Amino acid sequence: MEAKNKNMASSVFIETYGCQMNKYDSELVAGILHEHGYHITEYFEDADIILVNTCSVRNHAEQRVLGRLQVLRHWKNSPNKKIGVIGCMAQRMGSSLFDHNPDIDFILGPDAYRDLPQILTGSGQYAARLDFNTHETYDGIYAYRKNSVSGWITVMRGCNNFCSYCIVPYTRGRERSRSVESISREITNMTEQGFREITLLGQNVNSYQYEDNDFPELLIHICRIPGIKRIRFMTSHPKDLSDRLIQTIAEQKKICSHIHLPVQSGSNRILNEMNRRYTREQYLDLIHNIRKTIPGVAVSSDVMVGFPGESETDFQDTIRLLTEVQFDEAFTYYYSPREGTKAAAMPEMLTEKEKKERLNAIINIQKKITIKKKQEYIGTTAEVLAETESRKSKNEWMGKTDTNHVVIFPKMKIRKGEIVPIRITECAGATLRGECKEAMASLLTP
Repeated sequence: MEAKNKNMASSVFIETYGCQMNKYDSELVAGILHEHGYHITEYFEDADIILVNTCSVRNHAEQRVLGRLQVLRHWKNSPNKKIGVIGCMAQRMGSSLFDHNPDIDFILGPDAYRDLPQILTGSGQYAARLDFNTHETYDGIYAYRKNSVSGWITVMRGCNNFCSYCIVPYTRGRERSRSVESISREITNMTEQGFREITLLGQNVNSYQYEDNDFPELLIHICRIPGIKRIRFMTSHPKDLSDRLIQTIAEQKKICSHIHLPVQSGSNRILNEMNRRYTREQYLDLIHNIRKTIPGVAVSSDVMVGFPGESETDFQDTIRLLTEVQFDEAFTYYYSPREGTKAAAMPEMLTEKEKKERLNAIINIQKKITIKKKQEYIGTTAEVLAETESRKSKNEWMGKTDTNHVVIFPKMKIRKGEIVPIRITECAGATLRGECKEAMASLLTP
């Protein structure tokens, strides 16, 4: 895409904290600025403008940002340099961020990214754009992505669930979905750049609804787009994952056999306090249906410990659920209060030390399950997408199976972006390694 202002040479560095949605938003912001003539740099030392894209899901993420902003004060040694804080933490903390660091020039919430070019060409400090826009889906804007084969695309924004511990509805607003046409245009543009795998993003992708198109309809439509070989999505809410969606995944070959389905707790009492709107029994029934309908499917999850009022019995319920379900992966964390949420007003029953002890216990349990699940792949053959060079060797590819497991394998004559059959030969720690069956066969052919 050609830039609108070729005389503008300012360089922008974007530092991102948080989830895939935040990473995609950084690519979106880079796309907006690139279109207006800015240069996107990978090194903050070369930048005239630094944007810190923030996460507000947990206190630890916010503390990291506040610490980083103090470091960046030393970078800003010229009045021509600017620091902006954008994203969820900016939305939550608002103008109080200026009190933490007077060197911040502006703050923007997730619905105000279109205003960036105007703010950057304005004069003076302390600009704040924090209004919610219930219609903003950033249609018509293409994200600025590095050359790759796997990328993200947001299909809906915001959340209506109001889980009692979660700040997202207060920082990203209510749900709104992009049009099928807009999503299709962006995916087609990605295929022209060489992308072969896409991950559809949303706070709750299952609740996607644009006119008569629900999420299964959107998936079927995307499957028809030439060039795309694999489709992933996240995150799913258990209360909205329908039988029809499960059947669609089973029937459509391009949709990967991996579902990320956060459970959060194995205790019905805690699930009720969290306002998750499903029970332990309903979740287990859902897992059973998924595995029955999609053979070989991988299931990952998010698990929280230390929610206000969590007893030892509640905690043991979570341990039993982990043991029963046998997740391929689980992202585990302990509860941290988010100001403005319902849970923040609930009395805490555990100390920080006790929360960490419970977290370490489930980490150790899940680690053993994950390694056991990965070792089951040894001796099998999996289709793996060659994505990037291995971090340890330029002679190896790193890629993912259909079930989202990372595999390292020799490059041979395999090209980036190819999906190749890899025979898994070992599991080193949590890393799978393998060899290309076709390459091995060709070496043996006289």
